[in-house]
Amino acid sequence: MGFTEAAGTVLVQKYATFSGRASRAEYWWYVLFYILVLLAIGILCNVVADFSDFRDGVPPPLALLFFLGGLIWLAMFLPAIAVQVRRFHDRNISGWWYLALCIANFVPYIGLIAVIAILVINVLPGTEGPNKFGADPLRPEARAEVFA
Repeated sequence: MGFTEAAGTVLVQKYATFSGRASRAEYWWYVLFYILVLLAIGILCNVVADFSDFRDGVPPPLALLFFLGGLIWLAMFLPAIAVQVRRFHDRNISGWWYLALCIANFVPYIGLIAVIAILVINVLPGTEGPNKFGADPLRPEARAEVFA
């Protein structure tokens, strides 16, 4: 799965799909897409801010960019959570663990451990063959007789 295919799959085909599995390629390509879009919006806001006059408050073009950037972030936030949950499913871990680790981020010192745990889960390869969350995204033709 490539960059454009992963972004298209996450944003169009599986926008808010929390069931199933996501391969590492699908997850990391979408993360790269997400970061690049937000970085481009941030750079554009900085360029507009550098050429704006702030004597009368925030200039309208900059306010419009902030608003559009916020809408784009909001539109891409739900697919980011969905692909993260599907990535947990690929490791045969319930998506509720992601919620627990996100809540743990608010606890001092434990939050660092939670971030490391999420990173490790995202880096490790998925389980071979089908698991309780669906077929292997890399080899969907594998049979699931074990779980019948």
